Order: sequence, then C-alpha cells, then structure tokens
Amino acid sequence: MEGFCGSPFWNASLLDQSLPDTSPCFQETLLSWAPAAYLWILAPFYSHYLKGHNAGFIKVSRLHRAKTLIGFLLMLPPMLDVLFGITQLINTEGELPLVYVVTPAITTLTMVLAFSLVQLERLRGVRSSAAMFLFWVLNICCSLFEFWSKCINAPDMGGNHLFRYITFFIFFVLLIIAVILSAFVDDKPFYSPVVEGVNECPEETASFASRLTFWWFTSLISLGYKKPLETTDLWTLRNRDKASTVVPNFRKHWRAEKRKAAASYHKKPNAEDSHPGVLMVNLEEDANGAVKRKHEIYKGDDPETSSIGEVLLEQTENSQESQKNVSFVKALVKTFGPMFLVGSFLKLIFDVMVFIQPLILRRLIQYTEDKTVPAWEGYFFAGALFVVAIFQTLILQRYFHIGTLTGMHVRTALLGSIYRKAIHLSNSARKSSTIGEVVNLMSVDAQKLMDLCLNLNLVWSSPLQICITLYLLIGILGVLSVFAGIFVMVLMIPLNMWVARKTRALQVQQMGFKDSRVKLMGEILSGIKVLKLYAWERSFQDKVLKLRRDELKVLRRAAYYNAVTSFAFTCAPFLVTLSSFAVFLLSDENNVLNAETIFVSLSLFNLLRFPLAMLPFVVFSVVQAHVSLKRLSRFLKLEELNPQNVDHFNMPGQAITVEDGKFSWSKEDEPVLHDISLDVPQGALVAVVGQVGTGKSSLLSALLGEMEKKDGKVFVQGSVAYVAQQAWIQNETVRGNVLFGKDLNSTKYEKILQACALQRDLEVLPGGDLTEIGEKGINLSGGQKQRVSLARAVYANCDIYLLDDPLSAVDAHVGKHIFDNVVGPNGVLKKKTRIFVTHGISFLPQVDKIVVLKNGAISEEGSYNELLERNGAFAEFLQNYSLQEEEEKEVTEADAVSMMSSGTKSQAESLREIHQNGKSGKKEDGDVDLTKEGKSLIDQEKAEIGKVAYTVYFTYLKSVGLWLSLLILSFFILYDIFSVGSNIWLSVWSEEPLQNGTLPVPIRNKYLAVYGLFGLGQDNRADLW
Repeated sequence: MEGFCGSPFWNASLLDQSLPDTSPCFQETLLSWAPAAYLWILAPFYSHYLKGHNAGFIKVSRLHRAKTLIGFLLMLPPMLDVLFGITQLINTEGELPLVYVVTPAITTLTMVLAFSLVQLERLRGVRSSAAMFLFWVLNICCSLFEFWSKCINAPDMGGNHLFRYITFFIFFVLLIIAVILSAFVDDKPFYSPVVEGVNECPEETASFASRLTFWWFTSLISLGYKKPLETTDLWTLRNRDKASTVVPNFRKHWRAEKRKAAASYHKKPNAEDSHPGVLMVNLEEDANGAVKRKHEIYKGDDPETSSIGEVLLEQTENSQESQKNVSFVKALVKTFGPMFLVGSFLKLIFDVMVFIQPLILRRLIQYTEDKTVPAWEGYFFAGALFVVAIFQTLILQRYFHIGTLTGMHVRTALLGSIYRKAIHLSNSARKSSTIGEVVNLMSVDAQKLMDLCLNLNLVWSSPLQICITLYLLIGILGVLSVFAGIFVMVLMIPLNMWVARKTRALQVQQMGFKDSRVKLMGEILSGIKVLKLYAWERSFQDKVLKLRRDELKVLRRAAYYNAVTSFAFTCAPFLVTLSSFAVFLLSDENNVLNAETIFVSLSLFNLLRFPLAMLPFVVFSVVQAHVSLKRLSRFLKLEELNPQNVDHFNMPGQAITVEDGKFSWSKEDEPVLHDISLDVPQGALVAVVGQVGTGKSSLLSALLGEMEKKDGKVFVQGSVAYVAQQAWIQNETVRGNVLFGKDLNSTKYEKILQACALQRDLEVLPGGDLTEIGEKGINLSGGQKQRVSLARAVYANCDIYLLDDPLSAVDAHVGKHIFDNVVGPNGVLKKKTRIFVTHGISFLPQVDKIVVLKNGAISEEGSYNELLERNGAFAEFLQNYSLQEEEEKEVTEADAVSMMSSGTKSQAESLREIHQNGKSGKKEDGDVDLTKEGKSLIDQEKAEIGKVAYTVYFTYLKSVGLWLSLLILSFFILYDIFSVGSNIWLSVWSEEPLQNGTLPVPIRNKYLAVYGLFGLGQDNRADLW
C-alpha cells in the first residue's frame, strides 16, 4: 500500500497528536473510494427501479438546471487532478504515487455516473431521490477528514500540492451545493393529473430530507400559530392511508385465512358427505328450440385445485364450524407486519444508540480528570454527544411516525371489517351480538389495538434495554452490586404477573358492563318519544346509573391494581440504584464512589427508569389488547349470510326464478316459507298479496338472500333495488338521500321527484331539496319519508325492484299518482322487473301477474281475471280489503270537503297541479330550484379558541377537592425537590476527600443513609400517584 500511496495507510500516532490527522493514503483510498463504491453498487438496482418508475418526464426547471450545472462542474476538479497527475508522472519519470491518478479518475467516473442518474431521474419523473441525497452526504462526510487535514497542513504545503488544494476546496464547495439542491423537490412530471380543490398532503411530494426532518409539516404548524385550525385546513389523505386501500388489503389476507381454514375443514373425514354440494345450472335447447334448465349437484374434489372446490370453499368459509381455527392475528400480521417490522428495526437502532451516550460521557469525565489528554478529545466527545443526540431524535421520531401510522391503518381496517361484518351477519348471529357490542368494538377495542402498535415493541425493547444496562453496570460496579439490583427487579415479577391476571379479568367484566350500557342508551335514544310520553325518564335513568356504577366499581378496582404496579415500578429504579451502590460500597472498603462512577452509573440507572416504568403500562396495554383481540376475533368469526342463498346466472328472458323453495330466518328455525315456486319474466310487474302475516315481506327477504335457504333453488339476474315498509333515511339533505352518492343528472332528478310526488313537499321545506333531514327523518312525515326512499331506489336505476308495500304510508290519491307514474305499466319503471307487495286492490287489474300467499306458501298465481274466476284465496282477500278501502275512500272524501269549505286548497287540486306541471314543458313554481341554498338543521359545534380559561382549572380542582388538590401539588413539588437533592448529594459525596484512598465508614454510611432518605421521599410521591 505504501508503494501505491507513497505513505502509510494508517497514522499510528493519530491519537497522540495535539491536532489529529489521518494519513494521505487513508484519505485518498478508503475515504475517497467509499462514496464511489456506494454509488456503483447501487447504480444497477437504482436504474432498474427507475426503469419501472415511469411517472412522466419533468420539464427542465430552474432546480434541474442548477443540479445539471453543479453535476457538470463536479466532474472538472477530479478530471483536472487526473491531467495534473499524468503530467507529474511524465515529468518525474514515475516517482509520483499512482493513487494521485487512480483516485481522481475513479472520482471523475463516479461524478459522470451521478450526472447521468440525475438526468435519468428527470426523464422518469422522480422529483426527489433518497439515493442521491445519501450519496452527496456520504461524500461530504468522507471529505471532511481531508478538509481538516488540508486546513491544518496548509502552512506546510509545497508548490506541487497547491494545485490539488485548490481543486479539492472547489470540489468540496460544489458538494455542499449539491447536498443543498438535493434537499429540494423538483416540479411535478409533465401530464400529471391535476385535481382542483384538493388540499394535497405535502408528504406525498416532499423530498427525502424534508421527510427525514418532518419539514413538510412546518406549513401546518405555522398556519396553526396564525389562526385556529379548521377541518378545511387539513390535508387530504394519501392513497396508502385511505380506507379504500387499507380495508381491501386486510380483507384479502383475512379472506385467505378463512379459505385456508375452510380448505382444511373440507378435507376432514365425512365433511364432504355432509356438505350439500354445489348446484350447477346448464341451459340446454330441446328439439323445438325451447331453453330448458338442467340442474346437477357437484361435491367437488380437491378444494384448492378444482373450480368446483373453489365454489365449495365460498360456501363453507362463512359457516361457523369452518371458522373456529381462523387466525385473526395472522391476518393482522400479514397485512401490517412489514410496516411494523420497519418500526421495530428503527427502535432497535435507537435502543443501541441510547447506550452510546453513557460511554461518551464516561470518556468526557475521564478527559476532565486527566490533564495530559489533548484538548481536541474534549471537543470531539462533546460534538459526538451532540451528533448522537441528533441521530437519536431523528430515528425516534421516525419510529413514532411509523408506529402511529401502523396503528391508524390497523384501526381503519378493523372499523371497515366490523362495519362490513355487521351488515352481512346471518339472522342467528345477530342474536348473539348487540348494537352496544358493535359500537364498543369500533370505538374501544379497535382503539386498544391501535395503541398496542406503539407499545408492543416495548415488550422486547424494555428487557433488551435492561439487559444492556446491567451489562454496562457490571463493568462499573461489579457483578455482586448489579446482582443486588437484579434481585430487586426479580421481586417485582410475581407482583406484575398477579396484577396482570387480575386486570385481564376486570377488563372482561368492564367491557361487558360497557356493552350493556351502550345498548341501553341506544334503546333510550331510539324510543325517546315513547319514554317521555309515559314519563319513564327516572326509571331508565336509574337503570343507566346502576350499570355505570357497576362499571365504575370495576374501573376503580383496576385503578387500584394499576396504582400498586405503578408504585412498585416507580420505586424500582431508585431501589435498584440504592441497593447497587450499597453493595458496591459495603462489599469492599476500597470501593469509592468518584465522579466517573457516580455520574456514569446514574446515567445508566436513568436509562433503566424508562423500561422499568413502562413495563407495567405495557403489560396492562397488552392485557387489554388481548381481551380486545378475542372480542374482535369472535365477532368477525360469526356466521354470515350464505351467498349461495341466491344464485346469479344468466337466464334468457327470466329475471327471477324460485323452484321448490323453503326458507327460514335461521338454520335452527322451522321454515317460514315453503313450497315456493315462482317465475318472473324480465320487465314484468308482479303483485304479491295476502293476509297479514302470510309471508309477503319474508318472500322479498328470501329473494334478497337474507333468509336461510333450506331447500330449493333461487335465481336472480341483474342488480336489485329494495324499498322497505319502513323507510330508511340518512341524516342528510333530501337531495343527498335521493342521489345516495351518485352524480346529479338534473333532468332525471326532476323527473323522479315529479313522479314520486315530492315537488310540493320541497316547496314547503325551508331549503327545498337541500333541506337537512334530521336523524331517522324526524322532520319528515311518514309519507314523505316513504316517497324519498322510493325516489332513491328509482334514481339507482337497477334491473329489479322489490317494493314492500311502499304506498301504505301515503294517502290514496298520492298512492294512485305514484303507481301511475312510477310502478305501473306507464311509470318510469315500466321496463324494469317489479315485485310489488301491496294491499291496494285498485292497482291489481293493471299488473301482469298476481301471487297470492297463504300460510307461508303460494296458494294461487295468475292474472287478475284468472284469479277472480277461480274464486279462491284471492277472492277472499278482495272481500276483506275492499271494505277497508271503501272506508278509507269515504274518510278521504270527507277530509277534502272539509278542506274546501274552510277555503284551503284541497290535496286533489294540488295533485292536479302536479299533473299539469309534469305535462307542460315549461318550468313552473313546482319545479325544483337546484341553485337554492339549503338550511342546516343541526348547528355546527363551536370549539373554544385561545388559551384554556381559568374556570376550567377551578372546575377540575373543585371536582377533586381543594385540600386533596393542594396535597397532590405539594407531593409533586416535594418529589422534584428530593430528586434534585439526591443528585446534589451524590455530587457532594463524590467530592468528599479520601483518607488513605478510601472514605471512613461513618462518613460513607452517613452519605448512604441520606441518599436512601432522598429516595424514600421520591417514593412517597409515587405512592400518592
């Protein structure tokens, strides 16, 4: 190496010099080649990445011009060094070391490669590069040694080295500029989609340096300093953080676990025989060209290889038996494990770096005590402490960011999965889960798992920190002293295990009480009108308070256990310190606590405080999360509606077909509907009639797949819209309820409003169709809610409409208008397939087919005239309901006469005006003004702005109690006094003059006893806490 460099590779007297300096060979080889090796090794992988990253090219901006100019200038200094070195080789006949030619040549080629990568980044749409930023930073870090060397050796440089000095300093300045430029982000790629009115998150486009230092967040902090932040000031979510991305990703892994469990269940002995198999339908033509269906049952073979087996898996994966072995934790780990492991790796790096500071502190104390050590060592160790602290901060904050992001993703995935599960539960599963439980799963249990993402790493991090701390303490205090501290910690383990077991049981009890309380509160709010009407407020208040008192008892007991654990582990660090110091001093009279021993040991003992203090909290959090995991797993494993209850096949000419169907509300119940055989052609209007309780609504539920199919076959072709007897209304505007997330088509929208007789209602509402509807449609009448629900279904433009007596809540003349304009042969749904449950006999002559239900079975079906001729169940139905309709008609006519006599406009006249407005092409008063501003029903809650008022503090103090508040405050002050006092006492102890190399026993015992009293004072504060 000396022949290549002309000097030794390593300076053996480096640490003994007053100004340390590395050898020129070390600078010109290792320090110069390291950045080049980094870039040349990275270049193939980075080029492959850029090849697949085609976001469009970036136009040549000012920033790119500056990067190009600096990249070009960076090639010149090493290139000039190569030419100068070759010239010297020729002039000196080979006496110049080759390193002065080889290293500049390597640097020149590396700068050419860096220049090329910068240009390729622009062409592939990379706005900021972490790889290039780290390359420039590594170059500067390696050049700092040569920069220092040239600065201290500048007075002694000769003429031959002057040229290299000048080129190096120019090169070093250009490197600094390159780092600064790489910290900024370039313009958006050409042809990038521009979304108007979207407050894009700056993290999406921030540079690597900005992400590393969280500089992209500064704008929001500045805005919050200037004014109170509002929702509109917040940025939109990144695509990776949206529920539309997170939930499907988790669902994919959860579905894979379910399918794996279903496959293993399907392979069990007798499992195949007990399975009903898969119904396959083949359409065949006979000799006359008529299409006939041929049904066959397949059992399938290997569920993982055959297509039939795939269908079998879909059928069995939702059954209760096949989901017993589904691992909910595995699905979470597969979905969020990689991101969590990145955070764990950062936590490991941080934990290792934490222990660098005590080691540097030890060397710094040794430097202050040894006057012969060069002064540069003190500056070096002080600077090292600062650099290590900076790196610790960057790594820790990145760890917290990743942990919080992972927790947010877990919570988002759980909320989406719980919501989906709640709407897919089978009827039998709904009996085992209450609304209160579902609410708590979404609000409490999901939050527990989110919190666990930050705390779970402490399960291994805390023991790791404790072990490393004890190992370092052994080198300072000795094995016996450290084992005394370990003995104190071991005593805490049984207590911790006992408290964890008790806390787990209390957590289960507390969640049970909370589920009951939330369920009761939901029932109270749902029936608040009835409750007030019967003056039941006090009775239900007592029930809620009783549940709350039971819950508070459990919480109080859990708080006591938590206080015991917190007290024990708060005392543990000081007890470990005291026991270790005491054994260290008492084991040998020659052991003395000097400044190095005290302050380095205290630094390590302070590192011990965090893991020991966090262990009870982590255990408590893990116990809570374990309970929540069980609850979530049990809920997500509940049985779902069987998707095979309704099969979707392409059947020419047929919209709905039911053959020999038997249906029940759960697998254990007896069939509610039996012997159901029904064929509904496409575009037909079929009326379903029957006495009350004969199964009309159940038939529609069976067609929707919400009933268990005991036997038979059900085929539905096309999309389905359902209008229930009781309208479901959102807390939204009228327009929002009708559109239901779809885009507004003004012509279609107004036509549907006119057909559903909603225009006159909108004129009465203060904000027209932008009037906000209260919870459950509280500011609408029953008929208005039903018409809004019907309009929403019509606007959805589905293939099949299942209408469960939608005209029961409206007046007779409004019902006739809706039937004529919506449901009937000339209505807006005339080309759609309609299953129309009704008690209105006046509509029946206009339908294509009538289905009569009796005792859960189809007793008759046919046209109106055919059923009249049979004089069967349909004739009986007409006799019963014709009398009721006559009575309703008489009441309606009487009301109309009364309204006319009082000078008011009758509803019949209003209805005629609706017809006239609908027929005319001009915009009349009844048309909807789509530009009208709505009126909000619920006022937006206003938050207090500025500092917290003193009355808030006084309210808290009053709730706690004045004397108790003063006592707590006094103990906090005393804790700080004792904490500072113990450190001062140790400092005084370390300065105590020695006698014959040791302290006299009385003086030693005095210092030790007083130090113990200081610790006892700190523990009293922990006891109060």
